[in-house]
Amino acid sequence: MSASVRGPCQRSGERGERLEEEAAAAGRLAEAPEAEECPDVDSDSDWEMEGIQGPGELLKDTLYLRSCQAHSVVPASCFLHLGSTPELNLRHRGLGSQGAQTLASALTSNPYVKRLDLRDNGLYGAGVEALAGALSKSSSICDVDLSDNQMGVVGAQAVCAALMVNPTMQKVQLAGNGLEEHAAQYLAELLLAHTGLKSLDLSYNQLNDQAGEMLGPALAENTGLTELNISWNHLRGPGAVAFARGLEANIFLRVLDISYNGLGDPGASAVGEALKTNNVLEELNMSLPMMGLGPQSKRTQPFLTEVHHCTLHLIIAAAQAGAGN
Repeated sequence: MSASVRGPCQRSGERGERLEEEAAAAGRLAEAPEAEECPDVDSDSDWEMEGIQGPGELLKDTLYLRSCQAHSVVPASCFLHLGSTPELNLRHRGLGSQGAQTLASALTSNPYVKRLDLRDNGLYGAGVEALAGALSKSSSICDVDLSDNQMGVVGAQAVCAALMVNPTMQKVQLAGNGLEEHAAQYLAELLLAHTGLKSLDLSYNQLNDQAGEMLGPALAENTGLTELNISWNHLRGPGAVAFARGLEANIFLRVLDISYNGLGDPGASAVGEALKTNNVLEELNMSLPMMGLGPQSKRTQPFLTEVHHCTLHLIIAAAQAGAGN
């Protein structure tokens, strides 16, 4: 049996031709303009990357281009030039659900990406569902930003289920996704099941008092989270009290942002009671417009600064409406 051996330059040239042909075919099917190039990649570096990528990168790019063809999506050149870079930043690209499906198929075979940034891509529930399979199987991605994609309860259920079976994930950002009390049950399940998750951002959603009643007990039982941002939601009344009781029982959380939730008198008082017991929290932000409006809240502010241990960084900025007029 005879075998022909081709030099690296010849292999690189053939690979470049194949990628160009498949990218052109994908562009024709999508009937869209040529994909936007990464601003920090020039033509010289393109050819250099072509020469240094091995069979793994070739397979990844081929799968991605074929998936783009199948879904009539223009390939994102940033992904093609990714190589073994640990961060993939595709924020504000307008990928949509179709683009998410093509990306998901490629991420499944990519062992290099550690941080995935898909903020503001119009993924909605369908797009997040498509990505969930890749997130559940990835052994490299440990930091994902899915903020501002309006995933809703459908996306929340899919992403939480995916993360629950992936112990690699350490940081998740889900801000600005229209998450309400129906999504809170899946978030609570995630807090109970995932002990490796260290940072969770749920800010700028619509998590209300019913959500607080579900998240509070889950926070009490959580044994891994060290940073939680739940600012700019609607934790009020019984929900704020339930959440504060969860804080009281938690012994792992170090940084908590519950600012701009309108906690009111019951919530502020419950947080004060929680801080009598919780001596591990290092930073607490509970700034909110309503903080200084009630008589109980006025008494609670100085109380909060006295009951806790000296290492706590407490942020209370009461922005009263009409102040200074």
